[in-house]
Amino acid sequence: MKVFKDQYKGKKVLITGHTGFKGSWLSTWLLKLGAKVVGYSLDVPTDPSFFEGANLASKVKSYFKDVRDLKELRVVINKEKPDYIFHLAAQSLVSVSYENPEETISTNVIGTMNVLECLRQVKKKTIGIIITSDKCYQNMEWKWGYRENDNLGGDDIYSGSKGAAELIINSYVKSFFGKNKNSFVRIGICRAGNVIGGGDWSKDRIVPDSIKSWSKSKSVLIRSPNATRPWQHVLEPLSGYLSLGIELYKSSKLHGEAYNFGPNAEQTKTVVELLSDLFTHWNNTKIQKPYLISKIKKFKEAGLLKLSCDKALFDLNWQSNLDYSETAMLVGQWYDFYYQKNMNVYEFSIKQIKLFEEIAKKRKRSWII
Repeated sequence: MKVFKDQYKGKKVLITGHTGFKGSWLSTWLLKLGAKVVGYSLDVPTDPSFFEGANLASKVKSYFKDVRDLKELRVVINKEKPDYIFHLAAQSLVSVSYENPEETISTNVIGTMNVLECLRQVKKKTIGIIITSDKCYQNMEWKWGYRENDNLGGDDIYSGSKGAAELIINSYVKSFFGKNKNSFVRIGICRAGNVIGGGDWSKDRIVPDSIKSWSKSKSVLIRSPNATRPWQHVLEPLSGYLSLGIELYKSSKLHGEAYNFGPNAEQTKTVVELLSDLFTHWNNTKIQKPYLISKIKKFKEAGLLKLSCDKALFDLNWQSNLDYSETAMLVGQWYDFYYQKNMNVYEFSIKQIKLFEEIAKKRKRSWII
């Protein structure tokens, strides 16, 4: 079984934000694919964390530095000379953007600029996959999916920072990585949201908040029980990022293009539906009810924001892989195993990745043969 055409085997991949939720899953998958993984992060952002639970520090060469420090970042990239850079380092929480707008803007905008600045200096073929967010779109509360050419922006600082980062990426591609300029570098931009999966303990997110409460035999307090989101397992967008990476390595045809990665329409469920389904995989009989409804709202929350993934289907032949029940199962089982301490976290995560790959092969997804 070939996964991503074996193109990552033996390649050196630098991941910024490798200690975070998505970065840890990406590191784990790339290790399974035979890549040499190098990580660049400020710290381990949560306690507990996937990174520490899976003992990734023993498997990944890590630099604990600030992506906002251009000098340090340049030293590491020049030293490691990666074949791929996946830029995930970010301040990723809307709630924190209200508390600390300066950190959010400097990390998400200046940090992204620094990665692009470093790419300007490379003298070998390097693929840069820059991850932003579905929040980069100006949310008009539409019922249909946003396309890659829809307006960027946002009413909160986090969304604004992601929209600003997108503008910076576009201007760098046009100014420094176009035709007759730096021919060593190819850039791809990825947008995704409503990502759930085992190992996320970020604050003010519905799944981590629930798991933290359930692990203490308590019901979770939820603010918006009927809010709907198109939930997707973390491996879904990662399969898109990796797919775009190999296409860019093969050809410059998609250089500078942005892509949405999201789930099928049937994945859109309410918060209550999601929690009820996750709870069926939680083996704690002391909790009478998985959730209680709170009337206190800490900050304004956006309504439904869906993505159109037609462009990813057309250019990459990429489709999401799991149905909703499979997504809930993988998420619920991961946390249950973690708190039951039934097996090694890294091994169990690899087991879930293998299952994801087997489902993809059965459904004839383009990235696996």
